[in-house]
Amino acid sequence: MQSRLMAMEEGKDSAAAANRANQYRVWPTLRLLQFLLVFLGLGIVFSIVSMYMTRYFGVQNVVPVAVTQSKVLPCFQEPKSSLERWIRPPSNLLHKMNDSQLFWRASFVPQIKEYPYKRVPKVAFMFLSRGPLPLSPLWERFFKGHEGLYSIYIHSLPPYEPDFPPSSVFYRRQIPSQVAEWGMMSMCDAERRLLANALLDFSNEWFVLLSEACIPLHNFSIIYHYLSRSRFSFMGAFDDLSPFGRGRYNDQMAPLVNLTNWRKGSQWFEVNRKLAVDIVKDNLFYPKFEQFCRPACYVDEHYFPTMLTIQSPHLLANRSITWVDWSRGGAHPATFGKVDINEEFFKRIIEGETCIYNKQLSSLCSLFARKFAPSALDPLLENASKYFGY
Repeated sequence: MQSRLMAMEEGKDSAAAANRANQYRVWPTLRLLQFLLVFLGLGIVFSIVSMYMTRYFGVQNVVPVAVTQSKVLPCFQEPKSSLERWIRPPSNLLHKMNDSQLFWRASFVPQIKEYPYKRVPKVAFMFLSRGPLPLSPLWERFFKGHEGLYSIYIHSLPPYEPDFPPSSVFYRRQIPSQVAEWGMMSMCDAERRLLANALLDFSNEWFVLLSEACIPLHNFSIIYHYLSRSRFSFMGAFDDLSPFGRGRYNDQMAPLVNLTNWRKGSQWFEVNRKLAVDIVKDNLFYPKFEQFCRPACYVDEHYFPTMLTIQSPHLLANRSITWVDWSRGGAHPATFGKVDINEEFFKRIIEGETCIYNKQLSSLCSLFARKFAPSALDPLLENASKYFGY
């Protein structure tokens, strides 16, 4: 009997031990299941909170991340302020804008006259050329020492690509160019293209159109002060009664342009920023001149003078500041080479004129002259300091 009791006790102990062993096996599984449920619950709560914050506070990521400052600097540093980014001129003139995009961008005009930064007004020298600039060494000497007071833009016939060295003031000053034909609207398109690119620099205040055959007749300081102090822009716009003036008028341009409004002037001009914008933004006069002023009506002699005479006659000096010699007759002015370069020749140009400057009589009338052949370069360089003061 005692032995049976002991066997029963031992059986109970074995069963209890087995039961405890089974409990120990189940317990980790329950703990793991509880842990997973808690983790899942926290994940759901976290997702709901993140969605709420993203929706109402614009927070894109609520996970705290250690912020470290990158030691890798970009190749191009952005301007310090949004104003600098707006007023800074393009570093690369070879942009991808077409003419419509360029003219639209260039026609932006601030409505407040005072500039909210220190602005140094510059002269934009715009070279309309067929290819190379053979007189560029003379211009290099003219510009030397006056950095920050001028900008340069070159429009040449494609596919010509200039090869100025990095040390040149003409280096990378080429703008996207297209074919420009003499006497056709494509010539005015090229001039508008130059103006539009120059207008992208808010510091450019005066805009001078030049050819590869032009030279400066005075040093930079004289020309800068002459332009900056003038109350008028130098665009020739006169009423020519001859067959080469009024005789080119087409009455289909009326009533927008009447015969009494028809003007003629030199292709080579200087305008201020306001008139430059007016030329670039024009879509009213352009179609009329494109359609009804074709050879023997030479549109580059009539489009801008007529339009500006109608719109802003009070801003025009009604004369050019680029000297040319038409005394030999023909469709083009005289060209001067090496044998023509002497002191008497330039004395006649510089001292032989009188004109009106700011409504007063002046003997300083022409700032530039054309046309000069490449052969004139060497004697011009040799005598530039004597003749022109640079």
